[in-house]
Amino acid sequence: MPMPRTVFAAFAVCLSIAGWSAASMAAEVAAGAPPAVSASAPLAIGDTWTIASAALGETRRINVYVPAGMPANTPLPVLYMPDGGMLEDFLHVAGLLQVGAGNGTVRPFLLVGIENTQRRRDLTGPTEVAKDRSIAPKVGGSQAYRTFIRTELMPEIEKRYRVTRERAIVGESLAGLFVVETLALEPDLFDTYIAIDPSLWWNDRQLAKRLIAQPPTGTGRKALHIAFSADGLPDVDPALKASLGKAPGLDFSYEAWPGETHATIYHPAALKAFRAVLRPR
Repeated sequence: MPMPRTVFAAFAVCLSIAGWSAASMAAEVAAGAPPAVSASAPLAIGDTWTIASAALGETRRINVYVPAGMPANTPLPVLYMPDGGMLEDFLHVAGLLQVGAGNGTVRPFLLVGIENTQRRRDLTGPTEVAKDRSIAPKVGGSQAYRTFIRTELMPEIEKRYRVTRERAIVGESLAGLFVVETLALEPDLFDTYIAIDPSLWWNDRQLAKRLIAQPPTGTGRKALHIAFSADGLPDVDPALKASLGKAPGLDFSYEAWPGETHATIYHPAALKAFRAVLRPR
């Protein structure tokens, strides 16, 4: 069917705006010339920089996503994320925040991804279980990692970016264990804690047992969202859920994902968690 004249005219105008005309394009195609293309250039979605850490004794790479389209000088709350390398979970979590802010289901957040060096060292607390200690040459470094975040990374973020005092943290698996441990040991470090399939089996479930006996307390209200996949559901303790649900000053929410595995839960569970605890106020 021939192209309607009005549609063809509009098409030609679009080509002209792009620096082409219908005639010149037709001439190049007829002559067999390849279409004009530009050279490749890096595609950037944020900032990346390094920080020398005295607490960890090494230099760490930090990846930061800054929401686009915000009014100039608007301070933002901050979402911190272990496993924050470009080949880890940074890109898909940044995408969730970008889409959520765009459709109004999530408030705009500055995302701070911490790239790993020795993941199993940094995200685990001490353990008395030999099988736990066998997963890496060194484990049990979570307190040093927390010190790095509190005394070195957070002050640097506050120097480089306009941020509010609101802080959140998200992590999955061992990073989820670190999230829950931080709530138990330093509840005021963050306002919102999101733990997806946290490895609560660590150290014979001592962290869960501690939280059952001594629910977290802190200054002001805190939020904790925990999600478990089919692989993580055996770690769920009804007594832990009951204890967290009754903890004063803690807005606790829990969700089971029996249709997801440990390998597939992060993205869908994070989307739902962000809409639940990072929603517009």
